[in-house]
Formats: sequence, structure tokens, C-alpha cells
Amino acid sequence: MHTSKNPHIRQIHRNEPNYPVRLLDLSDPPNSLYIYGDIRLLNLPMIAIVGSRAATPEGIRTAHYFAQALSAEGYLIVSGLAKGIDGAAHRGALGPNQDQATIAVCGTGLDLVYPKEHLGLARAIVGSGLLVSELAPGLGPKAWHFPRRNRIIAALALGILVIEAAERSGSLITARLGCELGREIFAIPGSIDHPLSRGCHQLLQQGAKLVQCTKDILEELPKYQKTSFKAY
Repeated sequence: MHTSKNPHIRQIHRNEPNYPVRLLDLSDPPNSLYIYGDIRLLNLPMIAIVGSRAATPEGIRTAHYFAQALSAEGYLIVSGLAKGIDGAAHRGALGPNQDQATIAVCGTGLDLVYPKEHLGLARAIVGSGLLVSELAPGLGPKAWHFPRRNRIIAALALGILVIEAAERSGSLITARLGCELGREIFAIPGSIDHPLSRGCHQLLQQGAKLVQCTKDILEELPKYQKTSFKAY
């Protein structure tokens, strides 16, 4: 159904056919989701790309590259619309013309954009992809919204790639939740001297797969026919 605040924001319930099947792996799947964009994307094969809000230029380039490359291999990129790695992943997935699909799971109602500087990015995502939230329109950002958002990202994805993360970060929460759900966990290593490498190195010590190229990810996941999300 459509919400009263924005006719383009729809609400789907757990018993509806378009509700994402993978969310049912959660012990507490959302009773409903608010969506803005192409609902048909919800059950496509996804890879999550997450990482630090305070990403380095190298991290931004890496996230953009992997998102674009994995999209070209038939995977839909899902992330959290945050600054840093999330934003770079969405932009990479959107492609050079910003018209491919990506999914952003938001920590606010979908009539709001957080952070505000991602308003243009959110509009580009809606144009060919999808914004998702379990929060009703009108709800702004609260600290406890983001761990709950992270569990949705983890459940939607077949695998989670972490690029730059501090030792205590939301990205590690997403990876831990994904591991509990049986998702594949991937991490890109960095300098032992850099604080944003420590979270990734911690994941690697715990059994995440070290990633140097897209092949390292693709060989761990089911094969899908390559899809142009622009045409979807």
C-alpha cells in the first residue's frame, strides 16, 4: 500500500509475495518494509559493501571499483547510504551514467535523507534502484536505528564485503550478523599502521576471506546470469 505522506513510498508486509525471502532468516524480521523505487529488485542476488564513514581516498576508490565490478557480474549492491564507503559503493553501482540499480537501506523514514549531503545520491538511487527502511515516514536518525538497519543489510545479502573499518564499528556489527545468518564474509586488508585496517584484520583473523580482486568474491558465491540493472 502507499503511505499518506508520500504517494511514492509503499509499505509491504511480511505476508506479501514481494517481501524479501532472505529477511525471514532473521530472528526478528521486520513486520513490514517501506520502499521507494523498483520493488522487483528486492529478491535479486545482492552483495553488501560496507565500511567506515571516515574512509580514506583509497578506500573510496576501492569501494567504487568493487561495486561497479560486482554489478557487472550480476549482483545488486546493497549498502546503508552513509558517508564514506557506503556512498562510494552506491555511486560505483550506479555506474558512469548514474542509471544502474543499487539498494540503500536507510536508518530514517524514506521521506528524509541522512546524511543530508546524500540527497542527490538518494534521488539517483530512486531513479533506477530502491530505498528501503523498516522505519515509518517522519522518523529521523536515532543511534539505535542504525544497528537495526545493519541487520537488514546483512540478511538481504548473500555476502558482505568490508572495506576499511575501525575495531568498533557498525560495519563489524553487519559482518557479525551476516556470519550468524550464514552469509559469506569478505574483507580487504590494509596497512597494519592504519586504524581503519584493524576491523578488517580482525575479521580476517576470525575467518573472513581476504579479498584482492572480484574473483576472490565470485568464486565463493552462486553463479548468476549477468544482468543489466539499467534495463530491469
